[in-house]
Amino acid sequence: MSNEIEKPWALMRHHAGWADVFRIENATADAVTGFYPDRETVGPPVTYSVRAVLARFPTFEAAHAAREGGVAEWRKHDAAVREAEAALKAAEKVREDAWVDWLKAASEAG
Repeated sequence: MSNEIEKPWALMRHHAGWADVFRIENATADAVTGFYPDRETVGPPVTYSVRAVLARFPTFEAAHAAREGGVAEWRKHDAAVREAEAALKAAEKVREDAWVDWLKAASEAG
């Protein structure tokens, strides 16, 4: 029986739109333990829930390439997100103005 992990390289969510390459040294049904090879100082192994794993790969190069491709895919949607944020901000402004106008009208009526 081999202790070798078939896909020991993982992408772990770091923040929205970015993942860190993680080397899995041990995996159970619930958790993965390993380290981040790209960090300047590699500390003791850390353990995360398997839910933290976005994707797994057989090599560091494959994980790194996928991370870079994922960033490019994320960026394709930047303009649509900015437009949606602007529309939301405008809708919130209309709602705020309507609320203030209603309160002012109510105070003048009573």
